[in-house]
Amino acid sequence: MEWNKMLHGGDYNPEQWLDRPDILAEDIALMKKAGINCMTLGVFSWSMLEPEEGVYRFQWLEDIIDRLYEAGISTILATPTGGLPHWLTKDFPEVMQVREDGERNLPGKRHNFCYTSKKMRERTKEIDGKLAEMSLRHPGIILWHISNELGGNFADGACHCDECQRAFREWLKRKYGTLQEMNKAWWTTFWSRRYTDWEQIHSPTPGGECLVHGLNLDWRRFVTCQMTDFLRWEKAALREYSSLPVTTNFMYFFKPLDYYEMQKEVDVISWDSYPFWHKEKDEVPMAVKAAAYHSMMRSMKKKPFLLMESTPSAVSWRNYNPLKRPGMHMLSSMQAVAHGSNTVQYFQWRKGRGAFEKFHGAVLDHKNGENTRTFREVAEVGLRLAKTEKQIMGSCNRAEIAIFSVVFVSRRTGDRNSSAINM
Repeated sequence: MEWNKMLHGGDYNPEQWLDRPDILAEDIALMKKAGINCMTLGVFSWSMLEPEEGVYRFQWLEDIIDRLYEAGISTILATPTGGLPHWLTKDFPEVMQVREDGERNLPGKRHNFCYTSKKMRERTKEIDGKLAEMSLRHPGIILWHISNELGGNFADGACHCDECQRAFREWLKRKYGTLQEMNKAWWTTFWSRRYTDWEQIHSPTPGGECLVHGLNLDWRRFVTCQMTDFLRWEKAALREYSSLPVTTNFMYFFKPLDYYEMQKEVDVISWDSYPFWHKEKDEVPMAVKAAAYHSMMRSMKKKPFLLMESTPSAVSWRNYNPLKRPGMHMLSSMQAVAHGSNTVQYFQWRKGRGAFEKFHGAVLDHKNGENTRTFREVAEVGLRLAKTEKQIMGSCNRAEIAIFSVVFVSRRTGDRNSSAINM
């Protein structure tokens, strides 16, 4: 990676306050107080960067990047493909996903795009290339963040349009070579499911075939393949001008996509960690899950990873959303670092005034500025990272022991007894 310090920061969406220069000035002053040295810009900014097709307005973004750099704060620059502008979905409805039932989605939400769509790829290449060309003027940019949580908003990230159906059949042809081999692998003789023409094949759907396990499995593999290819497409567009490393943020054990395949297209692993702290009285089970997720991210490249998102306080999308108790933010942040993260980053820096995530936790709340426990705890994390970065930066220790918990169940009574075995 191109930096030599622990990164502390998070998502910043200053386009919400371009009419309030006082807020932008306050933001930078408070970032410095909180020990912030990195911000992610441009996530979901497409409609502000390209308000109509072919009309680009990057000046506001460049101004923010420069102001952050002058304050000693680096920028992770995102490609904006996670959120489609309304002009794009209106003029080119074919870029939107088609559901399993064959109906095309209406505009809205996130990642509502067909990853096979030629028009989507054309517009993606255009804006990504423009951003990459612009980036050459700004030394404060250190990393590319491609899109955001790929496949994470609509169902399993899959599009079932005609274009994707054709691509799926071609993928199957490359994999099996002949229909005979595919029928054999899928065991389609049972229930008279044999295919006699490639055109008969359709993605799994509740209104049709969805019980052939081979079809379901290959469709999931195809979805990963196409989404990975879209990621590769964005990376190639950036590479026409920029050689900076790229990442995209993963999520937990995200079953719809095979991250071990997708990770081959990024230079550094990053992910978004939102454990449900305080769900139960005993925090250990949740801590074990978080540890497993961190370890998975480090295992992909056997290198340090980036904690791209976390909350310094509470999330907004569960049935109930407890605020982190005192000390919990430091504990969970250091858990990520201990497992190999070179960053502690948040979603987001400042809460928005409206729209879907207005109540999602942020470093700065809707009022009180730095006079909150959340801000003070974030500043404490920033100070600790700065003090310890020389010892922990880039470390990836190898465990010398493993502990397995073995559960014995009595055949007579059904009682369960645990025993730890050290290896």
